[in-house]
Amino acid sequence: MWEPFSASLLALWLQGSNRSIPYAESAQMLLWPAFPSTTLVTAEGSCHSRIQCAIAQHVQTYTNTLAQQGWSPSQQGIWIQSGWQVLANHRGKQAFPAASLTKIATSLAALTRWDVDREFETLVGSNGAIEGGILQGDLIVVGGGDPLFVWEEAIAVANRLQQLGIDRVAGDLVISGDFAMNYERDPKKAGNLFKKAFNAENWPSEAISQHAQMPSPTPQPRLAIAGEVRSRNHPPARFTPFLRHRSLPLVEILKQMNIYSNNAMAEMLADLVGGASQVAGMAAREAAVASDEIQLENGSGLGLGNQVSPRAACAMFLAIQRHLQPHGFSVADLFPVAGRDRGTLVGRNLPEATIVKTGTLGQVSALAGLLPTRDQGWVCFATIDRGTDIPLFRQQQDWLLQNLQQDLGKNQHLSLIPFGRDRAAIAKQEPFLGDPGRQEVLLGG
Repeated sequence: MWEPFSASLLALWLQGSNRSIPYAESAQMLLWPAFPSTTLVTAEGSCHSRIQCAIAQHVQTYTNTLAQQGWSPSQQGIWIQSGWQVLANHRGKQAFPAASLTKIATSLAALTRWDVDREFETLVGSNGAIEGGILQGDLIVVGGGDPLFVWEEAIAVANRLQQLGIDRVAGDLVISGDFAMNYERDPKKAGNLFKKAFNAENWPSEAISQHAQMPSPTPQPRLAIAGEVRSRNHPPARFTPFLRHRSLPLVEILKQMNIYSNNAMAEMLADLVGGASQVAGMAAREAAVASDEIQLENGSGLGLGNQVSPRAACAMFLAIQRHLQPHGFSVADLFPVAGRDRGTLVGRNLPEATIVKTGTLGQVSALAGLLPTRDQGWVCFATIDRGTDIPLFRQQQDWLLQNLQQDLGKNQHLSLIPFGRDRAAIAKQEPFLGDPGRQEVLLGG
């Protein structure tokens, strides 16, 4: 009996093991029946090597510890694999409420739908003319689905409009299309935030703080809008665009979404892809798992109806790597890395350089990702725990990974390069929030 794994999974394992094999050949190898050493190992089942037995014992200890605190082993799912070799499986094919592991599916669907450098465009224009520094008409915004349009982006737009000679808008601010500001999707609320960003005299403390982090000297705009905020589904027929503002590239958007586990961004991206069911279907196909192992109600993971199996979490991670690697990126560029990133990793005791996605609800704690080891290269793992003792679950998850690395060896040479770019070395080349270089002036065009 054999089970399909994505070609990226095997290629990833070979990379971590310092073996080289063409992608096409690795895909053919997936058709081989599993050798006895790839037999599924459960906490209660048999094992076929010292390593498998040790890992099985860790999984048994893990579930026993939770059981002693009143959390049934039937409510916990664990999957650990290296390449196509399954090292441990405790209810690993069962879908559990996955919390923010759902964002792995959303990330995979986004990479399947768009290129890694996809940019979402926001058009800004008017139905009037500029006369003596006054825009005699409405300022019109046409959103293009940018899920990371925040204070810095709005400040950059306001500064550019002032450079075009606009110091005051006599009419209203009209919001149309798919526009969100600071993760607020209601058009009028988003519009009011956008309007506040245009005049530094009206900035709340958050806007002041974000401006302080922008490159110096970034001007503080003083662009007043006299009218109110209105919304409409489509821009008016009489609309002249002044400015095209492009979002950060998709890979950067996904990085921010996953490091901080931003629910609003995830749901916006899922809706742009076509909705939760579309995300689930795309993710299952790309990861080559059964559709019942990925069942989603939204793109963020909010709610117990978003269910993913531990096996599917691993398969999705490796499918994402397959999408990223040809472009010089890796999962280390999309998800938090222990010892480098903070976000949801604050307070965790994970082995350094482990690439992870966390997930937390009131009744769920989940962790999935890739662990660098000496003996097995990159080991993919996923654990989903149901219950309310979140601190205990996190402690056990960290304990399990620490013991896995102890058994398989700490890899001193398996760096995040090229399995993740040297962010310090290329920091000056990376796009940033509020970058005026992502704006194109259209006035008069």
